[in-house]
Amino acid sequence: MTVARSYRFEVVKLLSQWRVRLLLLACWITPALFVAGVSVQSTLPTDTLFGRWMHATGWAGPLVTLGFAGAWALPLLTSVVAGDVFASEDRLGTWRHLLVAVRSPRRIFAAKVSAGLTVVLLLVAGLAASSTAGGLLAVGNQPLVGLDGDLLAPGDAAGTVLLAWVCVLAPTLALAGIGFLGSVVLGRSPMGLLLPALVALAMQLAQMLPLPVAVRLALPGDAFLTWKGLFTGPAQLAPLLIGIVVALLWAVTATALAYVLFLRRDFTNPADDGSARRAVTTAALPLAALLGVTVAVVAGTTTAAGSGIEQAKVERALATEFAHLYRMQTGQLHRPAVTEGQLRTSAACAKAGVQDGARGPGNDWRCVVSWHLPGVTATGSAVYQLDITADGRFVADGDGPKEVNGYFLVRTSTGDAPNPLWQFDGD
Repeated sequence: MTVARSYRFEVVKLLSQWRVRLLLLACWITPALFVAGVSVQSTLPTDTLFGRWMHATGWAGPLVTLGFAGAWALPLLTSVVAGDVFASEDRLGTWRHLLVAVRSPRRIFAAKVSAGLTVVLLLVAGLAASSTAGGLLAVGNQPLVGLDGDLLAPGDAAGTVLLAWVCVLAPTLALAGIGFLGSVVLGRSPMGLLLPALVALAMQLAQMLPLPVAVRLALPGDAFLTWKGLFTGPAQLAPLLIGIVVALLWAVTATALAYVLFLRRDFTNPADDGSARRAVTTAALPLAALLGVTVAVVAGTTTAAGSGIEQAKVERALATEFAHLYRMQTGQLHRPAVTEGQLRTSAACAKAGVQDGARGPGNDWRCVVSWHLPGVTATGSAVYQLDITADGRFVADGDGPKEVNGYFLVRTSTGDAPNPLWQFDGD
């Protein structure tokens, strides 16, 4: 049996499983229903990136879905598919029958990996397409507010949203490679099925800690977070590209280890599913070494130090976003238009009383934003409380004056919406 025929055979086997069919159906239907349903609710998921804009544009929906998918859905999906693609043969005891039909362990491995990746990509495509369709049908093709407060035209928003989904394919492939490795190494053990999800959970816990930038960038799942850099001006491409390269290295390394260990299997012994050997050590040590090497390389080739959250960077990001959102608010309130250059916005931030050299994540950042209006001598100022997470994302909460950044409704083309300067996300 050729590789192409083996591949088609493995795809048919995967698609014949009821749980895979159910996952495909869920990924192609559920996101659209979720996004459409949330978009018409009065309460929005404001704790999620772009969640507060789901009333304003249909392009916020796929980004909210992307945030959830990177944290939970994609690790679980890769566990079910990649984590079981080899182990299912161990449970059913069908290796000898498969070898008689295909006659080449190499072709079997190539066909199974290709089929598993095909199904994983179909699941990711379903999440992206379904959530986009739900958002556009429920809200419409409106401009999207980026993480720097600037408006992205519908065409630009569409391209950037698509690019963000493409970028998370790299960490998804890394988890798939880990799933293949776990499926080969652990055989019929349930741990093989859970390995990608457990690795993703461990990375999530690590990313919640104030780790050095080099360690964060060396994690194979960092691109699940750094895609948000596409929505700032200028785009923060360096962390994203590093995360993609690291994730692809993990995908290749884990799959190569799975290949080597698979070829060493004794398929004539039904009891040999790899768990009796020291394969766990053989698989774990190279990945640990890869993590150490990538940390060293990233630390030696990037200029960022510590947590990467510095006072000057926070002040610059906050001032830029405030200026963009102030212009938006001015238009919504039908006031005379101003430009960012005329506003000359600046910000002064402190963390826990530290006025100079403040750094690190936390919810104890306090910033004062100042700006100027044409023909007005007095300088305007507004206070914000910032909650900055370990990955650099911040939520700015207006703390007065209420006429500027307090809560009140403004009239927009899509209906009444909260004051854009009241609360907003940034990076």
